[in-house]
Amino acid sequence: MVEGQGQLTVITGPSGVGKGTLVQRLLEKNPKIWLSVSATTRSPREGERDGLSYFFQSRERFDALVADGGLLEWAEFAGNCYGTPRAPVEAQLSTGRPVLLEIELEGARQVRRSFSDAVQIFLAPPSFKELERRIRGRGTDPEEAILRRLARAQEELKAKAEFDAVVVNDDLDQALLRLEQLMGLR
Repeated sequence: MVEGQGQLTVITGPSGVGKGTLVQRLLEKNPKIWLSVSATTRSPREGERDGLSYFFQSRERFDALVADGGLLEWAEFAGNCYGTPRAPVEAQLSTGRPVLLEIELEGARQVRRSFSDAVQIFLAPPSFKELERRIRGRGTDPEEAILRRLARAQEELKAKAEFDAVVVNDDLDQALLRLEQLMGLR
């Protein structure tokens, strides 16, 4: 890492592991952390604001960002593209601020290629049975979607050895403390 440069941290893990809750708590306790805002080609949902929720892009603009190397990582899900704009991340890092990316496994792999000194953290459930309980407990998905999430989670869990650290989210306070340690905040 360059002197005066902020630390880039990547957090990934399967759906239902608690990434969103943990990141929200992390940001509340550590307001100096800058959470990257993703770009997407999907339409805004009610209450979402451009530049805060996402950077909403046309498909043409998104494709131009990809072609120009303007994204650290990107992927396409269900016909929509999502990615991490490079310029804001680099701008925040250059000020010395810690930057956090909460992204999918494939995105984490892409970031690893261009930011080899990023701290890569895999958030894991205490057990697969507990992960299934959490996903089903949401009560928001039909059975078919739940089964897809669980199958994907099994594949993602196989990748945890690729990461610098694995944090098991069985106790929210302990997981938060471990994240802070890994990010050099404690």
